Amino acid sequence: MTGFETITAETRGHVFLMGLNRPRKMNSFTMQMLHELARAYAQYEQDGQLWCAVLFAHGEHFTGGLDLSEVGPAVASGETLVPEGAIDPMDLIGPRRSKPVVCAVQGWCITIGVELLLASDIRLAAKGTRFAQMEVKRGIMPFGGATIRFPQICGWGNAMRHLLTGDTFDADEARRIGLIQEITEPGRQLDRAVEIATEVADQAPLAVQATRLSSRIAVEEGPRAAFDRFYDQVRKLMQSEDALEGVQSFTERRKAEFKGK
Repeated sequence: MTGFETITAETRGHVFLMGLNRPRKMNSFTMQMLHELARAYAQYEQDGQLWCAVLFAHGEHFTGGLDLSEVGPAVASGETLVPEGAIDPMDLIGPRRSKPVVCAVQGWCITIGVELLLASDIRLAAKGTRFAQMEVKRGIMPFGGATIRFPQICGWGNAMRHLLTGDTFDADEARRIGLIQEITEPGRQLDRAVEIATEVADQAPLAVQATRLSSRIAVEEGPRAAFDRFYDQVRKLMQSEDALEGVQSFTERRKAEFKGK
């Protein structure tokens, strides 16, 4: 898929890189940018040879948030933020993403930036990154998943501390509460994200996706729902070509060559 103006898309082996690309505007999100990012996520989801993705941003900042002068009226009028056939980067509506995303941020990471982090699977930030979920300061509430995932991932008190004040916090606080898993040196965040994504993509993709799905069901629907589907998932996975390759590579003491089958 080509023709993006506000997003870059690059394939490196089985890893797909999606870059926010409005650096002169602090990568603030317009409707065009929202739509293009959703289409980039669809490109990732639909390509069977892409096994892990990296979401990052060009320039000094991850994002200054939404362009509320444009996006606000669109949301108020009920306009969809995810085009037909695309995949919601916030993973809230429409078809769900089945493959993992590593997210790397720097500079300012505001509102939708935090929500894109929360919707990702592995999260990194450069030292000096500043975060804020500041919708309450604008008379609105987060509408990209923060009210759901922030308490879920970071705990009720930590989430309310930042959701209800809209305050700014740093990378150390983000790591303390579990919003991010690693802090890198400035400028190193993308390289580190690609390293992690490459490590994920080196594993059996069906096993990665099944593991992620089981974990997601447990978090979103509860342990009982995950238990009820667990053995069906395990049996299906055990019948895959990749599972056979995994066993053979172990016995032959060599690196497995997975095909996603």
